[in-house]
Amino acid sequence: MAKRSMRSKSRESYSKPQNVHPLFPSRGGAWSPHNPDTEFRDRKYVKNVRAMSEAQQQFMDAVDTKSVVLALGPAGTGKTYLAIAKAVEALEAGKVSRIVLSRPAVEAGESLGFLPGDLNEKLAPYLRPLYDALTERLGTKRLKAYIADGIIEIAPVAYMRGRTLSECFVVIDEAQNCTYGQLKMLLTRLGWQSTMVLTGDPDQTDLLPGMSGLGDIANRLEKVPEIPVVRLGEADIVRHPLVASMLGVL
Repeated sequence: MAKRSMRSKSRESYSKPQNVHPLFPSRGGAWSPHNPDTEFRDRKYVKNVRAMSEAQQQFMDAVDTKSVVLALGPAGTGKTYLAIAKAVEALEAGKVSRIVLSRPAVEAGESLGFLPGDLNEKLAPYLRPLYDALTERLGTKRLKAYIADGIIEIAPVAYMRGRTLSECFVVIDEAQNCTYGQLKMLLTRLGWQSTMVLTGDPDQTDLLPGMSGLGDIANRLEKVPEIPVVRLGEADIVRHPLVASMLGVL
């Protein structure tokens, strides 16, 4: 009898773990990073990404209807994630045959020196944010298979000249670290039945003053009716609320 009672107690202790959160949030109010006990934010995978603000919805609608879209905004507004989510959605729906992601290999204020390994290993630290977003949408196994088959290509800006990207979903991330000439070259890579999305923050460039071409390109393309330029602001930041507060004073 003593053994049975001990077993039942052990089962009860395992059936009520302290670190398991409820699937549905409580009624204690909206979730806040300042007070996480008010409500648990469900971070489970969702198949269809939903906009968290009107500007994000405008961005997603523009991607669905236009061939070239520019998304400008501060850090944390979901520019890169939404662009990659729409790219994966278009690929799985059969609207495009492959995804091409490009990002300038520019260091953020400090030199890492010569990195070891082959070309892919050298570029991996610069392209890590793209890999992270793709892994969340596809999973590690599917992402590796798509990259091995050439369905998903991640390339630096320097390797894009001379190409014609047809039946592709092209995402140019961190476009504020591209010069005017580089952005002009990238935009003119657009081929038939393709979508190109440029994302970046003109106020957070790692280039020398006056070298970034994103702001100038955006101002010029706003005059083209077929190319929407979506500008996100502090109200669209979906990271910690302090990010918006810091960006307001920095």
